[in-house]
Amino acid sequence: MHRTLIDRDTLARHLGAPDWRIVDCRFDLGKPDWGGAQYWQGHIPGAIYAHLDRDLSAPVTPTSGRHPLPGPEALAARCASWGIHARTQVIAYDQGNGMYAARLWWLLRWLGHERVAVLDGGLAGWTRAPSLPLSRDVVTLVASPFAARLRKDWVVSSEQLVPLVEAGLGGQTLCDARGADRFAGQNETIDPVAGHVPGARSMPFPGNLGPDGRFLPPAQLRERWATRLANPATAIMMCGSGVSACHNLLAL
Repeated sequence: MHRTLIDRDTLARHLGAPDWRIVDCRFDLGKPDWGGAQYWQGHIPGAIYAHLDRDLSAPVTPTSGRHPLPGPEALAARCASWGIHARTQVIAYDQGNGMYAARLWWLLRWLGHERVAVLDGGLAGWTRAPSLPLSRDVVTLVASPFAARLRKDWVVSSEQLVPLVEAGLGGQTLCDARGADRFAGQNETIDPVAGHVPGARSMPFPGNLGPDGRFLPPAQLRERWATRLANPATAIMMCGSGVSACHNLLAL
């Protein structure tokens, strides 16, 4: 079972394996149709495509963020339509740094599905190996029963967070996964209000990666988090964009 990361060579050895489902999560916030178009230009053999807005998020409302969590029932139904069942090993990838793939990783873990991992280095790392193939084939899907075991305590709403912030977070640590400039209220071009939640600590998700676009070794990730957090033993909550926060959770 792969539960966090998988390297490209291991995935290559399992192409076509029964009970494996590869999901292409490529996306561009400024060009919502870019990922799907890229998928049809070439994807890892056997992969299906998951769109961040349509498949991995609920519809945006006047009171929601940009990518609200999908309803558990709708998400479970989507997983069933993709042929994911209790024995399915799911592998998610995106164009490179894993930010969008981490969203699917976290969503499946939220539903109680443990057999899910992110391709370390993404498609960029896959294509750097000249022997690894791409495909334009259409994948035939056969629906499977998907039984969700929702982890309700994995989500904190804005309404629940307010009293925690007013109480100084009660010894918990709130991490903001966005860039340091946006955390500081600078260069804000996405959110309507600049700045960060009071008491949050800045932990930009790109710091989880090495120069090659892959995750740092576990020892370095532990050191990064231990040196930046006042007490790594306390409960940790993530905020930021709905995808960058998932990247930090995967690093932990």
